[in-house]
Order: sequence, then structure tokens, then C-alpha cells
Amino acid sequence: MDIKTIKNIPISTVMSRLGFCIIRTNDSSLWYKSPFRNEMTASFKVDSKKNLYYDFGEGKGGNVFDLIMRIKDCNFKEALHFLRNEYDSFSFHQTQSDIELKKKENQQSYEIDQIKPLANFILIEYLKSRKLNIELCKIYLVEVYYQLNNKQYFGIGFKNDSGGTEIRNKYVKLCLGKKWYTSIKNKSNQLIVLESWSDFISLLMLFSKTENQFDFIILNSLSMLNKLDTVYEEYEKVFLALDNDEAGTKATQKQLEILGAKCTDIRYLYNNGSKDLNDYLLRNY
Repeated sequence: MDIKTIKNIPISTVMSRLGFCIIRTNDSSLWYKSPFRNEMTASFKVDSKKNLYYDFGEGKGGNVFDLIMRIKDCNFKEALHFLRNEYDSFSFHQTQSDIELKKKENQQSYEIDQIKPLANFILIEYLKSRKLNIELCKIYLVEVYYQLNNKQYFGIGFKNDSGGTEIRNKYVKLCLGKKWYTSIKNKSNQLIVLESWSDFISLLMLFSKTENQFDFIILNSLSMLNKLDTVYEEYEKVFLALDNDEAGTKATQKQLEILGAKCTDIRYLYNNGSKDLNDYLLRNY
């Protein structure tokens, strides 16, 4: 697909796909809390008609490419690659987003109808397509039935520490409620930090002894890494298992500089061209 087509992907759809929720709407203006800092009042505006964003806290804005380059700390080529790879899931949301904007409904309006043990065939098949062990998944994941702007959906659910629920299926990745990280504690003095629950499950499959020997933080978004300063104080050793992309590398290097000798980059475990632990699992097993 060409650059013009990708440039027309609604920024609101991208924000939803990346887990950011609308705080309020005003005609064609959609307001979010900024993805780039912790704030109480929404100062990040998306103009749905022009498909442009503006961050009043930074005094900067731009189009969908500018947004991805800023969020993922990457160049234009990498942003184009990301958007092209994610185009199908963005397209799945586009019709829904357009209808909601025409109705001028608040896209943050949601209600969780039911949370059940993981058993749905469609969700199980999705997890199998990621080569994830279903019995392990049943320990840490649930299936969630929810309404978003009066439409019913379902997906895999993963709770975060602020009461929000990360939702994932073949077509969507979003957060119901507040975006935050998830901690899994085993009374260890050593911590492993990962970006996603699929990486966490993959790690347990590849290195089964880690499950009870370490504490874990699943970020659910790389932006959550900036929230861990006080968490690190609880541990003697911190192991980083972030993505093997430019954003993951820059984030890892920054944490190594901050934490010094107590921090170790363990991406060598899957540094064979794999993007992350789940990608490594998919490639090698």
C-alpha cells in the first residue's frame, strides 16, 4: 500500500490500537492524556477532520507518521514499516471509529459485561497461532466480554495494577480503564521487565524455572518504563527483556545508564533476528 493510504489511517484509531483512551470530545476534537508524560488533565488533542494531533504540553504536533516517530522514538522508515505491518488491525477499527465520530459519542464509554476463565474457541485459536501454552495462558489471562459505545466485543483480558484491563484479540489491542503496568510477585529480590504478556508467557515456556524464581513487571506499553523508579528500589537485580527494535534498544540503554551494575540486558537470549520473546518462540519452535 502507498504512503498516502497509510497517512489517512485515523490518528484516533492508532491511539486506540496503542491503548490510549479518549478523555473527552468536542465536535471533531478528541482529547487524550499525553502519551509522553504523566498528567492529570488531558492536553493532547486529535483533530479527526484534519487527521492531525497537537500536544499542548510540548507545543508540537503533526500527522500519523509524526506521532509514531515520537511514540516509538524511531525514524520515518521505521514508522512506515510499523504502520504498514499494523494496517489490517487499524483498518478493522476504522469503520467503527468513523461511525462513532459521526454520532459524536465518547469513545471511552465502555462497560465490562462478563469476565470468565479462558475457554473461548476463537481466543484459544489466536493464542495457539502465537504458539503460546494454553494451560499457562489460563493461569494469567481471562476472556472478557465488554461493550464499547454500545457495541459488544470480546477479547483476551490481562489485568494491570491500576484496575485497568488490557484487551487483545486478532484484530485489536486496547486498554479498558487506566493504562498501567502489571506486576507479578513471588517474593524475589530479582526482577524481570518485559513489554507484553505474550512475551511473559513465552519466557515461562522457554525458561520454565523463572516462573517462581523472579518477580515480573509486564509494561503493557513501553511508556510505562518511566513509572518504575520506585519499583526498582525493591530489587537487588533488574533484568530487561525489551523488544529488539530501536525503541527497545534506546529504552534499555537508558535504564542501564540509570541503574548501573544492578541492571542487565538479557535480550541476548533472543537476539537472533527476533523482535521479542514471542517472535523468537514463533521462529524456533
